[in-house]
Amino acid sequence: MTPPATSSAEHQEGLGQSEAFLAFQERLSRVAAVDRPVLLIGERGTGKELAARRLHYLSQRWQRAFLTLNCAALNPSLMESELFGHERGAFTGAQRRRVGRFEAADGGSFFLDEIGAIPMAAQEKILRVVEYGSFERVGSSVPVEVDVRIVGATNADLRDMAREGRFKQDLLDRLAFEVLYLPPLRARQGDILLLARHFAGRMALELGRQEIPVFSRSAEKALEDYPWPGNIRELKNVVERAVYRVRADRITAIDFDPFDGEFLQMPTSPPENPPAGAPVKTAANAPSALPLKEAVEQLQLQRLRETLHATRFNQRRAAKRLGLTYDQLRGLMRKFKDQM
Repeated sequence: MTPPATSSAEHQEGLGQSEAFLAFQERLSRVAAVDRPVLLIGERGTGKELAARRLHYLSQRWQRAFLTLNCAALNPSLMESELFGHERGAFTGAQRRRVGRFEAADGGSFFLDEIGAIPMAAQEKILRVVEYGSFERVGSSVPVEVDVRIVGATNADLRDMAREGRFKQDLLDRLAFEVLYLPPLRARQGDILLLARHFAGRMALELGRQEIPVFSRSAEKALEDYPWPGNIRELKNVVERAVYRVRADRITAIDFDPFDGEFLQMPTSPPENPPAGAPVKTAANAPSALPLKEAVEQLQLQRLRETLHATRFNQRRAAKRLGLTYDQLRGLMRKFKDQM
């Protein structure tokens, strides 16, 4: 038998013709046939779950279950019960036996998104599953045997986490049979407009439009020049908003930030008059009021943002322009990753 045809709804974002995209797909296809764990590393919105599904359906396990779990969305205290199940009476509220995700995925694949958020105690039990194919439900000492292929995903640096003692090095070694890096959208030259037209067509169909709006040259240039920090997920949202708003058959303006509206500039209450003689805080002199360390970090972040945008997020060019080594630049990006 051959794997089932995948629906356009499931794989609507799995389009591309760029060298980076095709190289990633080729590596994914090759490792799909090898029954070993795989780690998917990529920024938010790059399609890690989509890649995990493709890996599953290209593997020999395609007829069996494909389960997913967002590890960051689950309370750490519930993680072991969710992963491995529990026996009746194992803890307060456990009124009956519950089958965990690993048991439910037996024979198939288990996609662990945000795998770096798994607590250390649960990591120890996952390591046992990888090494011996068995575990015990919470509240039981009877081993349960399973055959599950683990596909992990994260945008965190698991090697740094392992060095800091926040991720088990043994588990990382077992999971990293193959590590695939999903290319960010800004590195996929030629795919931005391809995906934009695809999303525009789908949105027009959803809205019942007779014609699919086309992008003007200026709109296309704006799409291609934007760095897309939210990647494909952000592109889809931006394009759908543009199609929904336009009343003609041509999109000439792109709104990248719907929060940047006039209402946000309006004060919610009358400003208070400053005390006589008090300095007026402005954008120009605000940093001078900060402690030295914070002012330096603010300047570092500003220069980092400006240089990355100027080099279209080419990290080696950005490092050279800033007078840093590549590793120093990567260190700065990790430092400010939540503010980028």
